Amino acid sequence: MKRLKQKILSMEANTKTYKEMYEGSMLVKPCNNMPPYEDYDSTYYWDDIGYKIERTHKLAQDKPTITISIPARHLGITETGVAGADYCLRAFIPYIDELNEPLYNRNRPDSEKGKYYCYHPGGEVLRRNSVYFKVCPKKDYTIGNGGAAHLISPEEVGAPELCLCLMIQVQLPERNLRKTLRMLTQDLPDAVDRYIGEFKQHEYADALELEKLQKDIRKWLRKSPYCAFLANGSILPREGGNDLPMQNAVPFLSVPEDEIEVCGVKGMGIKRGVTVITGGGYSGKSTLLEAISAGIYNHAWGDGRELCITDATAMGIVAEDGRSVKNVNIAPFIKWIPGQDTAHFSTERASGSTSQAANIMEAVSMGSKLLLIDEDRSATNFMIRDARMRELVKKEPITPFTERVRELYETEGVSTVLVIGGSGEYLSVADRVYLMEDYLIHGVTEEAKRLGESEEPSQRSEKTTWRQHRILSTEGFTSFVEGTGTERLQITDMGIIYMGEEAIDLRMLSGLITQAQRNAVGFLIRYLAISANESKMDVTQKLEEVYRRMETEGFDCIFSNFFTECERFMDLPRKGDVLAAVNRMRKVRFLCEEGGR
Repeated sequence: MKRLKQKILSMEANTKTYKEMYEGSMLVKPCNNMPPYEDYDSTYYWDDIGYKIERTHKLAQDKPTITISIPARHLGITETGVAGADYCLRAFIPYIDELNEPLYNRNRPDSEKGKYYCYHPGGEVLRRNSVYFKVCPKKDYTIGNGGAAHLISPEEVGAPELCLCLMIQVQLPERNLRKTLRMLTQDLPDAVDRYIGEFKQHEYADALELEKLQKDIRKWLRKSPYCAFLANGSILPREGGNDLPMQNAVPFLSVPEDEIEVCGVKGMGIKRGVTVITGGGYSGKSTLLEAISAGIYNHAWGDGRELCITDATAMGIVAEDGRSVKNVNIAPFIKWIPGQDTAHFSTERASGSTSQAANIMEAVSMGSKLLLIDEDRSATNFMIRDARMRELVKKEPITPFTERVRELYETEGVSTVLVIGGSGEYLSVADRVYLMEDYLIHGVTEEAKRLGESEEPSQRSEKTTWRQHRILSTEGFTSFVEGTGTERLQITDMGIIYMGEEAIDLRMLSGLITQAQRNAVGFLIRYLAISANESKMDVTQKLEEVYRRMETEGFDCIFSNFFTECERFMDLPRKGDVLAAVNRMRKVRFLCEEGGR
């Protein structure tokens, strides 16, 4: 930190750019009697712990992004994983919170008093740019009395080593270099030293062990006749206003007939096919569906849903009035629309029924094997059409989902879990029916079947074609604002991405559960747009390439600090959710694989 102290002390007292700190210039004296030369390195060291200081963006010169590289051997870490990195971040947060306590003053802005920013995850365990393991080069110089850097021979330095990398941001106090000096070169390194000294290796091992169990259950699930597993004792309800497990909530307990044991854990298996969850108001049926949906991701200890595991391709399906639809075959559900070809349906503002039809068709084409549907968030005329309405309305273009849900499973292997509270039509097409009462689940399949014995079976439509491969026309797929030559990317905390002249609404995508995931979606779409060098793009294929690159290079390969209205922290989204975001763009066109329209 001696070099960083020198940089800070050399700055003007009223600096707003912190140029010297970001540049990190130093006079280097080689170890082979070669003449000295000037080099630039904005990584500063406290012993062998690196602090890489970078500009967040041009409008936040006083809020640097700092990546702290801690050799894993200091923490006793030899085995790594996403869950291990996640644990390290959660364990680091209290030390940052402690640093902020003496800085807090609600009557003064952060820019005046200073503040440390650390990413606070929810219960989900995701790959993040705020924490990761990476092989980093070791410090290869010492600072002499004159401030020059004396290089150490490569043999003495040794090979690069595995490090835990923690990314934070620091708001520097304006016109207060003394406080800046203390925050960056004393308080932060001291907190990191305490973190290392107090690191709980047994808790880290527990996080890895949980991840291994979750992976084993997911592996078993993929080969089993089940699409989801809910462990007995799980706490499904959430506290109001946050994502924490509800205090004194009723633990989940499987119905006896569907209790199974997976990898030594007892719980309820939800079989593939058509599953209906019903019950009265406030009975817990939507909470159960939300827990199943949350199971697409692993969760950390203490979340309550650590062993709620769901087919990772599951997609939440809702009516999404007003969404853009481009060249989607909704004919399986909508036979005709005046002036439209429903096999190649496009609209700038879809209705509830057409949007829900498009959402299903897109999900199936993207490879989803499980649809999660709540009646309260669906279009009624899309979901059901009872006998009386069939008798009264003869000319009806909508084929309700009741007539397709079984075919979807029988021909495509796509299961459906539905929450139904107001209609009994799905009881006759369901493989299993569960009743929620006071957050307790009961199996009522036989009773539901008996109730429907006197009813005529749901009408079955002729089999249809479900999958559609579309190619994106790159004309109009751009992050540049027309006529300006300037890119635009803004990712709001309301769930809207503004890119170029697009406004992409992500609010109905249940698979995007963190703002950091939405940040990543924005940068991923922008990356796709600027890398489009042909007239057509297979977005699925291109995403595969980008994700492979991110696997080796990290999130920085898609990030740009040019955009001043984007946050730095990113969580990895599913590829299917990125595709779903692209599907909602209004300025683009999709072509069918065979040429289409």
